[in-house]
Amino acid sequence: MAQRMVTDPGLALGAAHLASLLDSTKEIVAVLGQDGTLHFANGTFQSSLGYRPEELIGRSLHALVHTSEVAHVRAFLKQVAGQNGAPVTALGRLRSRDGSWRWFELTCRSKLQEPGLEGILLHGLDVTDLHRMEAERQVISEIVHALNQTANLDQLLMRIHEALKRVVSAENCFVALHDVERDVFEFPFFADEYDDAPAPQKVGRSCTAYVFRTGKAELIPQAVFDQLAASGEVELVGSPSPAWLGVPLKTPTATIGVLVVQHYQNENAYDQRDLEFLDSVGGHIALAIERRRAEEELRKSESVLSLLFEHNPIPTWLYDVESLRFIRVNQAAERQYGYSQEEFERMTTLEIRPASERERAAVYMQTMGAEEEEHGFWLHQGQDGKTFEVELTSHAMTHAGRRVRLVVAQDISERRHLELQLRQAQKMEAVGRLAGGVAHDFNNLLMVIKGHTELLLNALNPSDAMARKIEQIDRSADRATSLTRQLLAFSRLQVLQPQVINLNSVVEEMGKLLPRLIGEDIELILRLDGNLGSIRADASQMEQVIMNLAVNARDAMPSGGKLIIETRTCELEQSYTSSHPFMKPGSYVLLDVTDTGTGMDEETQAHIFEPFFTTKEKGKGTGLGLATVYGIVKQSGGFIWVYSEMGKGTSFKIYLPHVEAQQTQIHTPKLAAELPAGTETVLLSEDEQDVREIAREFLESGGYTVLEAKNGKEAIELAGRHKGKIDLLVTDMVMPGMTGQELAVRLQRDCPGLAVVFMSGYSEHAATEMANADPSVRLMTKPFSRAAMLRTVREILQGQKN
Repeated sequence: MAQRMVTDPGLALGAAHLASLLDSTKEIVAVLGQDGTLHFANGTFQSSLGYRPEELIGRSLHALVHTSEVAHVRAFLKQVAGQNGAPVTALGRLRSRDGSWRWFELTCRSKLQEPGLEGILLHGLDVTDLHRMEAERQVISEIVHALNQTANLDQLLMRIHEALKRVVSAENCFVALHDVERDVFEFPFFADEYDDAPAPQKVGRSCTAYVFRTGKAELIPQAVFDQLAASGEVELVGSPSPAWLGVPLKTPTATIGVLVVQHYQNENAYDQRDLEFLDSVGGHIALAIERRRAEEELRKSESVLSLLFEHNPIPTWLYDVESLRFIRVNQAAERQYGYSQEEFERMTTLEIRPASERERAAVYMQTMGAEEEEHGFWLHQGQDGKTFEVELTSHAMTHAGRRVRLVVAQDISERRHLELQLRQAQKMEAVGRLAGGVAHDFNNLLMVIKGHTELLLNALNPSDAMARKIEQIDRSADRATSLTRQLLAFSRLQVLQPQVINLNSVVEEMGKLLPRLIGEDIELILRLDGNLGSIRADASQMEQVIMNLAVNARDAMPSGGKLIIETRTCELEQSYTSSHPFMKPGSYVLLDVTDTGTGMDEETQAHIFEPFFTTKEKGKGTGLGLATVYGIVKQSGGFIWVYSEMGKGTSFKIYLPHVEAQQTQIHTPKLAAELPAGTETVLLSEDEQDVREIAREFLESGGYTVLEAKNGKEAIELAGRHKGKIDLLVTDMVMPGMTGQELAVRLQRDCPGLAVVFMSGYSEHAATEMANADPSVRLMTKPFSRAAMLRTVREILQGQKN
């Protein structure tokens, strides 16, 4: 990992914490020289672009920038250097390790005069998906514009090709049109790196012919081609390409040809999104070609224009520039706004806008020039009175001798909703990281407090008045420990013990306890799917989820009501997951907890999963209940959504991935009454001195000989000087200079079979260690008791001897 720099001497976090925070951000962060040389890169470069930070140090940023944008980036950095710390923002493409290009919104500040940094600070947010969404919309808009402005078919296809290249790899692209009378393919447009445009050819068994025969868009990489060829469906025609994508050109009545793009180097050049986008474009191209044919045969008949207009999935209309009255609308507009064609023709375009927008819209329309293209965002209103935001594009035209405008109005309400959900998810991620860091530091403090109280209580007579005061300190520390565990749950940094379980068994057990918790005035209803699939989760944490949601529901029903807990297996399709960020289509197990309580407004729903947010009276709640639920669900690989209306109640829907595996039988070991002891030698490595002293006293109280080191380097030196055998390494996982895992690897190299016990306030790696089930490794989460430590040490040492 690249060297980290701490430039603020007053910063409370150490270098390791700062590095961890920089690596956990969603943005790429770098420090550049004025010439673009990278002096520092955070770990997000690897997750976002595939480069390890150390690979980038010393390289120029220009090597990652798209060749067409290098000059712009040089000028951009020069501009930043002269801004004296003011932020400068630009949009650009960076190359991933796999050769693909990602769009980033780059923000730079000059820190050239700041001692210790002396460079340009760069932040980059990956906006590839949003850029792709915008590019697709713009391309569709340009194609619709071209269809109405370009009469020549060759010019139209060239313009469409140029537009497509901004979204997909379309350097190798052709259109094959079917001549029905001769049953051959003709190629009115053909662009290829290796092959020339072919003469008309029989339909045959090519991939193009296969798409034409089936009428379905097909993504045919090499492996799929081999399968189709083996079954006799296709044969090789032209140069072989590892990535091939073809979509049928379909009019409402027939398939007239095929649009093909292919890539000769990258077998992963296309994906399902490219297929869906190209299929949509193919529909436009098909309608355009049919329109041109009809115009040539029927002397510019208006029939194909009608097909294109009517079957455009985006609301589209023509209106008169002078009167602002609608002339014609398509079916999509009728569905979106709720008016019939006849009703539209009696209206002006101002009448589909809220009253508050009409005056501004009227002034805007009067100021538009005759040839001007309009693009903007407006509020529109349907017949039912509901308003929604549209992205509107219009073009000036002449129709039947009068000036008109063609308008395409895309409803972007769902896109705005998705953007809001994305920002909320990013905020929750940032808050979770902060909460996890706070909990980690508190666990070290609580380890010291609880460790000393335990030692003092063991040394004092139970009747001693001082013992009772220490017990009060111990109970308060226990409550603090509970709070930190909830923070770790929210931040997804707690150590889980996932098992393959049936959620029904957890709900049934909780169903026996919940009536006493929620009270007699609330009816508990369980609706469990008898064929419920299995999930991989920590059963005790799932109990905590149900308990917290039940308490939340109880508080929302002060006058009684119904609490309904439902389970079922469900298959989520693209239509659902596309409106729920980060979810993927597939099989899930649903836990639905619904109440008939007071409900929540939108403002409350936007904050309910944030730690310490509560609507209860002071002293009635910590605000960590739903934050804990959120963290457990996320760490278990699931998703949680809330649906609520004021006065109607609230429903929490939790989706956990379904797994095909045998359920795990859980056995709880019995603990011995007396604490085990031993005489072995233990090497203890812990950078926090107070924690190290407690751990040493715990171990020595069990009879062990302890070698004490304050970091990994000192531990290695101590092990090298020690003449006897070291039986066990007890080490903190996060230490400056060398982590506990790195220390264990170094020592096990010299002492094969050395047992290891890791101590951690939290660790994302800890769960991985436990999942590996290595018999020579154990994990203890802070704060832990003397009994827990002595039992863990004895257990692992005994296992080594056996």
